[in-house]
This record gives sequence, structure tokens and C-alpha cells, in this order.
Amino acid sequence: MLTVHHLRISQSERIVWLCEELGLDYTLRLYSRREDNNLAPDEYKALHPMGIAPVITDGDLTLGESGAICEYLDRKYGGAKLSPGPDHPDFAGHLFWFHFANATFMTNGLMALVTARMGEVPEFVTGRTQKAWALAEARLGEAEFFGGAQLTTADIMMGFSLTTARSFGGPSLDAFPNIAAYLQRIGRREAYRRAMEKCEPGMAPRID
Repeated sequence: MLTVHHLRISQSERIVWLCEELGLDYTLRLYSRREDNNLAPDEYKALHPMGIAPVITDGDLTLGESGAICEYLDRKYGGAKLSPGPDHPDFAGHLFWFHFANATFMTNGLMALVTARMGEVPEFVTGRTQKAWALAEARLGEAEFFGGAQLTTADIMMGFSLTTARSFGGPSLDAFPNIAAYLQRIGRREAYRRAMEKCEPGMAPRID
């Protein structure tokens, strides 16, 4: 049985969304953050040696890392329908944004958040963050989705940083009309709405 272990207000919401897009049969377990430090509870940390979200269990398998989980689920259970193949015109674009999501976009956001709490954001962090947002804005001016003409796992990966992660800080969408329009499109997807109702009950999705 496939189980998605979702830590509230974390990037594991990606996996819930993916399961809903693929129409998978899965069990969802919700974990609330600790009240004293807002981190994952001990029972969540015990799921995987890294002690961080996301985590899935599938029979005897325990798997972490957003990208690995997305590829695993889409290939094993989804027929790779959200991952364009090498002969597809969106293949390279999908790959770029799938990896850019955590390797660059989310990393820059985390560096900005941490350094701001320490007192000052270094210029190189500010510059990289601005470039990343500008690149995302430009992409959505030329394509309907990060993955290209259709939603792919690249959109699953990018979505969290553009939505829920902004609860921790980030720029206003006023300067990013293409991103704002994209999030409205995502917010109209039934799978996304179901996912957010399940993994963040009572919380309005951060799509504006």
C-alpha cells in the first residue's frame, strides 16, 4: 500500500498533488509541526534517515526526496504521463524546470530566508533570487506550464515554492503577472484543489 507522509506546511504537499493528478490509490498520513520550534515531530523524523519531508512508503520501500518520489510514482504507477519522453518537443524544457525547482529556485529562497533572519541578505543571494523569479516569469510568458504545453512533474516541483512556501516570505506577485496567471490556472485544477483540501484542511491555497 502506498502511503504519503505529509508534514503540514511543507514541500510534501507536492506528492499529494501528484497522486491526485495521477489518480492513484494511496493513504495519506498528516503530521503537525511541533509547537515549540515549528519543526517536524519525532515520529516524522523517524521515517527516514534525513528526517525531512517528503517521505513515502510503498510496501517495504521508504523513499525520500521530492524529485525521486515524483519520478518513482509517475514511472511506476502513472505510465510516465507527466514526464515527456526524449522525442517530445517539451522534453528538455521539462527536465530543466524539474531540476531547477529544488536545485536553484528553492535553494535561493531558503538562502534568502536564512540570511535575512541572521540580519542581512548577501548581494549574491539577492541577485540569484531575482534572476530565478525573472526566469520563471519569462517561462510562463512563453508556455502555459513549466513543463511546456501540458502539466508535468516540473509543475509539481515548482508549485510549492510559488504557493505555500511564500507563507515563509518572498516577493509579491504584483511584479509577476505571468506567474500570477499561472497560479490561477493551477488553482482551478480539480486535482490541486483536492490535494490541498486533504493535506492542508482549513487553509486556503496560497495562489495569489
